[in-house]
Amino acid sequence: MDMTSKLRRFHQARWDEPIIFELTEPSQRGVLIPEAEDHVKASVGDGLSAIPPSMRRGEAPDLPEMGQPQVLRHFNHLAQENLGVDYNIDIGQGTCTMKYSPKINEAFAASPKTADIHPCQDETTIQGALEIMYRLGECFREISGLDCVSLQPGGGSHGALAMATVVRAYFRDKGEEDRRDEVITTFFSHPADAATPIVKGYKVIILPPDEEGLPDMAAFKAALSERTAAIFFTNPEDTGIFNSRIAEFTRLAKEVGALCCYDQANANGLLGITRAKEAGFDLSFFNLHKTFSSPHGCGGPATGLVAARENLRSYLPAPLVVRREGRYSLDWDLPKSCGKIKSFYGTLPVIVRAYAWIMSLGAEGLAEVSRVAILNNNYVMKKLLAIRGCSISFPDHGARIEQARYSWQTMKEETGFGTGDVQRRIADFGTHYWSSHEPWVIPEPFTIEPSESYSRADLDEYCAILERIAWECYNDPETIHHAPHNSTVHHIDHDVLDDPERWAITWRAYRRKYSGYFKRKER
Repeated sequence: MDMTSKLRRFHQARWDEPIIFELTEPSQRGVLIPEAEDHVKASVGDGLSAIPPSMRRGEAPDLPEMGQPQVLRHFNHLAQENLGVDYNIDIGQGTCTMKYSPKINEAFAASPKTADIHPCQDETTIQGALEIMYRLGECFREISGLDCVSLQPGGGSHGALAMATVVRAYFRDKGEEDRRDEVITTFFSHPADAATPIVKGYKVIILPPDEEGLPDMAAFKAALSERTAAIFFTNPEDTGIFNSRIAEFTRLAKEVGALCCYDQANANGLLGITRAKEAGFDLSFFNLHKTFSSPHGCGGPATGLVAARENLRSYLPAPLVVRREGRYSLDWDLPKSCGKIKSFYGTLPVIVRAYAWIMSLGAEGLAEVSRVAILNNNYVMKKLLAIRGCSISFPDHGARIEQARYSWQTMKEETGFGTGDVQRRIADFGTHYWSSHEPWVIPEPFTIEPSESYSRADLDEYCAILERIAWECYNDPETIHHAPHNSTVHHIDHDVLDDPERWAITWRAYRRKYSGYFKRKER
């Protein structure tokens, strides 16, 4: 590869930008709200007296006092110090499926018809929102092959929690709750697939991978018993390997009476190609964020849509959106429901984005998304494996779906530089990458997921960046030792996260803890 033709000069803006509360200037205002005129007060009151005294503030909130230009300048400075899908080639976000979200979808989500709806409004006033929810559910009936849908969960892990909660309600109703106390998941499934059943009180058995990186079948058969309540499988797993024997796993699980739960957060390479129903699953959740257009958002906002077979409908979180006699409503008549798992109902802007994205593509478009994602991933895989020092997990399993987990272990052994060093240096090229879930079960890992959004030129540029960094590790170690050079971040670690005394969620906590912490350090 001709690296010089692919690499672009980059130097990120760096601002010594204070916290917005430190920029405050007493008496400064961005907007002066006019006082109500006398005839307005006479008609509707002063706007305060109607509020019960117990709900009124004793004093004004402690908000920053700034003019509009200063506010705009502050947030533009912060934006210039950021990286993201609108700024850089974001295929290094690993399993988070970063992709381009059409800006028209943002307009739909920001519309007052979406953003200004109150969750306590009467159903007759939100027929349009309920229709979108209902129609999106119909789309996912086709995508998954399952029969009914809940949009209530507020994220992917929350979707897994919803499935675990349904499993608990199902076996409680059958009188088997005490006996069925085990859940089986796999080593490379998402951590939530073990964590959420544990939250619901289950013992979790984790299947090791076999030599090809697939869940070990012999271990699975040994783990199954009449105590098994459910299996929680991610497929393809975070290695990008698709378990082609998945129907055998679900068949065996059902023979012992267990429910089969599908973590389909990694669905970006499966749309229109495989479905949960044909794989034998009873429940499946999808990320409406990431896969279906909404930005990842560092943990939110999100929606973890859950689809289920008809026999599990009455156990889903209440309410469900239904259509009766041409009108849409919330159906609370679910006497066996696992209960609400989220206040109010779902995250409407995320639902709107997903609906717009699916409707703009259609069935053939969704299948094309997956085909291109798979093509992009395997193209990148071939280029990365040609780079000195780079290898892939489970090399004997050649085919990958929408992502792959790689390793710099060879380069680490030969140069002393590993994935953490690459992570620091890559910031100098205006992008970043994700290493892996911790602890690193694959040595010196990094995970790449190109998705369908990126052109061949984008992929070539990203691969050229990694090739250049690997070359520097072997031939120019001083550049790596002192990286990053052009980025705003020069210290990448978890120091603050590991010290609760330095956590400050609010400005008040920051002021209280900041001075005390550094006074102790000085002593």
